[in-house]
Amino acid sequence: MLGLSISAAQAAGPIRISSPNGAVQVTVDVTAQGQPTYAVRYRQAELLQPSRLGLRLASADLTQGLHLAKADPQTAVADDYQLATDKRANCRYRANRRVLHYAGRVGAPTLSVVFQVSDDGVAFQYLIEGKSVEVQKVDAEGTTFHLPAGAKGWLHPHAVAQTGFANTQPSYEEYYEKGIAAGTASPLGQGWSFPALFEVGKNWVLLTEAGMGRSYCGSHLAHQSPAGEYTVAFPQAPEKTTPDAALLPESRLPWRTPWRVLVVGSSLAPIVESTLTTDLSAPAQTALLPEAPGKSSWSWVLLGDQNTTYDVQRRFIDYSAAMGWRYCLVDALWDKQIGYDKMQELAQYARSKNVGLLAWYNSNGHWNEAPQTPTNVLFEAESRRKEFARLKQMGIVGIKVDFFGGDGQSFMNYYQDLLTDGAQAGLLMNFHGATIPRGWNRTYPNLMTMEAVKGFEFLTFDQRNTDQEPTHCATLPFTRNAVGPMDFTPMAFSEIRGKQRRTSNAFELALSVLFQSGIQHYAEVPEGMASQPAYVQDFVKKLPPRWSDVKYVAGYPGQYAVLARQGPGGKWYVAGINGTDVPQDIEVDLSKLGITGGALITDGDTNRSFRTQALAGNTLRLTLPARGGFVVQP
Repeated sequence: MLGLSISAAQAAGPIRISSPNGAVQVTVDVTAQGQPTYAVRYRQAELLQPSRLGLRLASADLTQGLHLAKADPQTAVADDYQLATDKRANCRYRANRRVLHYAGRVGAPTLSVVFQVSDDGVAFQYLIEGKSVEVQKVDAEGTTFHLPAGAKGWLHPHAVAQTGFANTQPSYEEYYEKGIAAGTASPLGQGWSFPALFEVGKNWVLLTEAGMGRSYCGSHLAHQSPAGEYTVAFPQAPEKTTPDAALLPESRLPWRTPWRVLVVGSSLAPIVESTLTTDLSAPAQTALLPEAPGKSSWSWVLLGDQNTTYDVQRRFIDYSAAMGWRYCLVDALWDKQIGYDKMQELAQYARSKNVGLLAWYNSNGHWNEAPQTPTNVLFEAESRRKEFARLKQMGIVGIKVDFFGGDGQSFMNYYQDLLTDGAQAGLLMNFHGATIPRGWNRTYPNLMTMEAVKGFEFLTFDQRNTDQEPTHCATLPFTRNAVGPMDFTPMAFSEIRGKQRRTSNAFELALSVLFQSGIQHYAEVPEGMASQPAYVQDFVKKLPPRWSDVKYVAGYPGQYAVLARQGPGGKWYVAGINGTDVPQDIEVDLSKLGITGGALITDGDTNRSFRTQALAGNTLRLTLPARGGFVVQP
């Protein structure tokens, strides 16, 4: 059977798609007004009430007045692939796929909805087809996510465009609102960023998007969500690269949109462990880079702009070499305070130490007022490719690009232009002041990491930020870092000048495992590392350059988090933090991870000291002090 006829399809009633194990069920229907809807259940528990589907084009309204013309048979989807820069090295995706075709006004473009339902979630995308050869435009999405009454959210306020430092927002650098009632309006008036985490009864749902190509804009959740029904919202007017560039989606037909993604489960394990964001993204366009991930020193976060100098950066190259780290990042103003010729000398020196040199860039400067240089060299294709060739000749191995201007379609293209040209030049890429990954690290293996988080640098700006570090860090494993590599730049044992750090040193050490990034840039400086116990330095030196797998152990967003990460050799590291002001009891079944020995490092007599002991038995039981942490070294 190729599909249902129009009359048969209407008579058949709701269409159902289930995951391979049957736990996740999607029901798709059409209202009396011709509005397609979908609902999601997990093991009979309602996760989403009937929610709307559809797109509003400039040329046609594909949100209502539709009928189901055909429902394709269900097919199985299987995909196995490798990643070097995410939570799992060997990824396995299995789902059931069904395509539903809708028809409306005669001669208008047609809308199909492609559903893929896996054991850990639901994904759907739109396919727009028709005879028109004209460029089509999407004015708005009709997509909604209708949470049941009583649902609670951990949500990231979306920033107002052209606000913040030097007009660099939105850059996904706010604190999550924690455990708020679904339907709460956003405090900044611009809705909520992806990813959005919800607790629905005894289950969990993470909303995000993936598979971002060149024909769509980045999106988020709208400001108003009456009765817990969240609508997909598009970027604000300034979020485009040039005044005449594309902001909202536009493309010729046929046209596939990015995937709307729901990661679901009865615990936080699927949220932490799922690879749906990359499962649903395009395969690698260039060769995998298994040797590229690694650790990096970085002077800027604790030492500031004034220390982007030749002598200081040479010392940080030595620091990386002594720690066995693969990289050293030279931050803003290197072109003015070091210069291209001396940077080439640094790159050559770094290579002699088996360290790769990374260099910072301003994304352009046109859409922001950030004065840091180099600027105005990457946006235009000819200038960018010339600069990339020069960097490659100098021996620079990768770049950090900062201060992007939003989520408009032209920015989605600019990110991918940088990745494509960077790959051709053999350069690794790191985006800061940026959007979320959306699976790009699968499609473009030279993308090592992205910021899109209120990272460690903010702790140096204001004591209010420093005060929030514990709960913020206990939220991120279940939100931002759940959808791709995150350049938080963790782990500082040193004091922050003019601030009082609230976390213990063991808390900071745990972040080296708890947070995942293709290149992990550490905040600690050489002197601070040298003052730590030898066993702490040894732990950091022996951390794998990349992780092969991850497991959720325990936690609750904003309170505490315990994860296990597996190194390429098969050994599991365990790390946990307590984000609260009261002690937290932790229990870890080490036998489930195959851990039969090793060392525990946790807080000492003060929050600036450590204690270590050998592991004994199959169960680890400990009480973490307020804002404390621990690691297990196999």
